[in-house]
Amino acid sequence: MAKLCPKLILEGTRLTGKTELAFALNEHPRLIGQRRYRYHSPLVSAEWCGFTNTPWGRGLINFEPEQTELAMATYDTWARLFEQLRYYSWIVDRFHLSTQVWQQVHRGAKLEFGWLEQRLRAIGFHIVLCWRDPDSFAQARIERLRVSGNPAQYDDLHEFVREQAEFDALASVSRLPVLRLDVTDGNRQRMCEDVADWLEATGGLYADY
Repeated sequence: MAKLCPKLILEGTRLTGKTELAFALNEHPRLIGQRRYRYHSPLVSAEWCGFTNTPWGRGLINFEPEQTELAMATYDTWARLFEQLRYYSWIVDRFHLSTQVWQQVHRGAKLEFGWLEQRLRAIGFHIVLCWRDPDSFAQARIERLRVSGNPAQYDDLHEFVREQAEFDALASVSRLPVLRLDVTDGNRQRMCEDVADWLEATGGLYADY
């Protein structure tokens, strides 16, 4: 029996449902197999704000210029861990594209991650770029405000549209296989099937390295 070990990075601007999709994919039998009891594969995120001891502080995406060396060392650590545990499945909810977009938009800094993508490609990582129709951000904001602990971050919807264009541009030149997934309808079951179909077609479900 072949061992399922897909490796996915979910990218996209806020309000595209990446985290909810990550949880759904992390329990989908086409990605993890049929299980008789509930347990989870690793689900990690660059959005963890672990560089500062404050809520919604600094982390691997929104670090300060003086924290750049720390951020790159952290990415190297993640890459090394993925390489060492290459025969397992990983789902990453936001990673290097999110860092590049945030740093470009908010700091005017262009970061180069070719070295990271080369290592990720060697162990089978794929990117799912979550995209929604720009006209649908307003409705998505209403739904998010019902649960958000930091609602102010959703005030400027034009920022999300701009960020989405930046994600599109970066994904188009990525060294990793990329699926541009339309999440506008919010149908996560359909999204999971689309991702599973794509991974199956591209050989992303199993390790061939």
